[in-house]
Amino acid sequence: MPEPFQPQNLLASLRPLAAAISLSPAEQAYRQFYGFTDALATRSRMGWLPAGGYQIAVQAWWPEQPRATLVLLHGYYDHVGLYRHVIEWALGQGFAVLAFDLPGHGLSSGARASIGDFAEYQTVLQALLAEAAVLDLPQPWHLCGQSTGGAIILDYVLRGEPVAPMGEIILLAPLVRPRAWGWSQLSYRVMRNFVREIPRRFSVNSSDAAFIDFVHHHDPLQPRCLPTAWVGALSQWVPRIEAAPRSLRSPLIVQGGADMTVAWRHNLKVLQDKFAEPTILMLDSAGHHLANEAPALRQRYFEFLSQRLG
Repeated sequence: MPEPFQPQNLLASLRPLAAAISLSPAEQAYRQFYGFTDALATRSRMGWLPAGGYQIAVQAWWPEQPRATLVLLHGYYDHVGLYRHVIEWALGQGFAVLAFDLPGHGLSSGARASIGDFAEYQTVLQALLAEAAVLDLPQPWHLCGQSTGGAIILDYVLRGEPVAPMGEIILLAPLVRPRAWGWSQLSYRVMRNFVREIPRRFSVNSSDAAFIDFVHHHDPLQPRCLPTAWVGALSQWVPRIEAAPRSLRSPLIVQGGADMTVAWRHNLKVLQDKFAEPTILMLDSAGHHLANEAPALRQRYFEFLSQRLG
């Protein structure tokens, strides 16, 4: 394990993204801790962006001759530091990458792992896409989201006003309903007037044992609670997205058959109804955290995506 970096030192060194031309020593330590080598990037930056009352931590990478951009949205409890494999794949495809920590996650401000309404995620995404234009990131802009990141993209595509240069939509184990959603709603209604949060139960959501050990025991940016406010925001969002109008777009969806986090059978039926012939890759032995599944499983879906993003 690399020496742990100090999150407070890193937060103190973050600059506005527009002024963050080179990485500070604290930012370099962060990249090293999470295994980034930046070997495939000719330049990169870290910084913060104001959005919706939050200070959002943003990172960007450019390959030598970028031909498109991947806008990356992580999952619940995650942060950009855990998405090295997806970022390196995208750089290898010749894509610039723009990624950010959701409010309450990673290096972004906000109550840990909480949100008042999923509409706040849309405000942040809109600000990020506006920044992509300021940075003159090459078009088209492909949107890629894991789990909750996928839910935010679904909301943007089905209920928002997508920007003109949007390319492919990539959904990795997308969230519509979590597993055991009926029981979760009942528990929320019982608890919401008594507790603001409950202790997080870490799950084994990948067959990559090293990743599970790192997240459970060594990652200093992991939230340790499940706020009831986030569950409440999700309970309001699910019926809204399930009632959203149909889209003519055809997303690329990767789903693990061993996923015990989302109600994936239900979710795939919803997505097949919402989109025009989505292309679905099922990985029977894959768990929920596809961005950090075992190398052989990652290779399978990276090949699937590469063929379609040509």
